[in-house]
Amino acid sequence: MGLFKEFKDDFSQAVNELVPGDVPEKEVEPKAQTADNLVVDTIGENVDVASELSKLDGLLEHVEEQLQETTVPRPTPSENFAEHTINTQKEEQIPQMNDIPQPVNTQPVNNNVLSGDVQDETSVITASTVLTGDLQSSGSFDIQGTINGNVMCNGKIVVTGTVNGNTNSSEFFADVAKVEGEIVSTGTVKIGAGSVIIGNISASSAVIAGAVKGDIDVQGPVVVDTSAVIMGNIKSRSVQINNGAVIEGFCSQTYADIDVQGLFEGK
Repeated sequence: MGLFKEFKDDFSQAVNELVPGDVPEKEVEPKAQTADNLVVDTIGENVDVASELSKLDGLLEHVEEQLQETTVPRPTPSENFAEHTINTQKEEQIPQMNDIPQPVNTQPVNNNVLSGDVQDETSVITASTVLTGDLQSSGSFDIQGTINGNVMCNGKIVVTGTVNGNTNSSEFFADVAKVEGEIVSTGTVKIGAGSVIIGNISASSAVIAGAVKGDIDVQGPVVVDTSAVIMGNIKSRSVQINNGAVIEGFCSQTYADIDVQGLFEGK
């Protein structure tokens, strides 16, 4: 408020100086000293314009000086502050993908899935799926659809659909399935009722309740159930044939502990 009061007093003084001649004392009143109520009659008077403009310029310079004194100067950034800002921006830059070190894969690649351990996972081939090509897995397969190719895994193969190709697994189970190809298993092979197998079977043990057209080579026991139909030779350690089973071929206990030839030669 003090700044505007000084500006108002200076402006009133400058206006009084612009009025020529003496002003009677009775006409000088406190009300006439203000800029709002002051009326100056300069008609018919000779006024030095250049002199009056120089006075007005001096008044404006005085006002500018008053304003500059009341204005807070803005601090200029120092060189250290500028350098610190530049360094901070460099540190906060996002690294590019090429600058990020990529992890190195040190695990050996296993091209043969059957040489590893059995994984606790099962790949399901749904009933509406038809795949053409070989399948490999370190886990198990549940084949409900159709596979036109070989299937190999470290786990168990369960077929309730169709497989046109050879299979190799730790266990094999067919239930109302059709398999056209060789079945190789390091464990047990079970052929359920209603299943049709066209191909040889090789396993450590076998239970046959469906139809098999091919030779059966089992290191352990073989159980031929009542509903079984086998067209082929059976080689096993022992064989159990239930009443009603049909076998068209030879049964040989080649892997039995008894020396059959020795028994007859001794007599």
